[in-house]
Amino acid sequence: MNELQVLIQWISSLVSEYLYVGVFAAAIIETVFPPIPTAAIFPFAGYFASQNGMSVIEVLGLGMAGGVGATIGSTIIYLVCIKLGRVAMLRYLKYARISEQKLAKIETWFERHGEKAVFFGRMVPVLREMISIPAGLFKMKPIKFVLYTFCGSCVWSIALTFVGYYFGQVTLGII
Repeated sequence: MNELQVLIQWISSLVSEYLYVGVFAAAIIETVFPPIPTAAIFPFAGYFASQNGMSVIEVLGLGMAGGVGATIGSTIIYLVCIKLGRVAMLRYLKYARISEQKLAKIETWFERHGEKAVFFGRMVPVLREMISIPAGLFKMKPIKFVLYTFCGSCVWSIALTFVGYYFGQVTLGII
């Protein structure tokens, strides 16, 4: 078993043992450490909820706990980028083959679509973790960042949690 599988298994046990707190913690972890797939957390939490007779309102709460956790994780990345600044980030971004010219294009794009990019970016795998970087580098207003991040993260986590819940209901023969 490789390290990622072990980590996913640990996240799954965290969610099943501690439920709301587990989903919250797992969402922070998966946001700050992108190799952990979101699909390993929220659908599992929804499936687990269905198998344990939880109500739709409780499943909504699980999704919200994930949205809050993802918002905190994203805010950590955002704050690190604000603190490091553009010059320092250019040093690190060169390892990802992002040049100053590419960063300038991203900056122009982000100035035009920043708020929408943060909101909708929370629902796109990989981008959901990365969108905090330009938001921090280009100093998006913190209140707007947190608001758009929270709303987008909740839509994503609630939707995936309900997908897992639905499949759990199907396996129980309820639907």
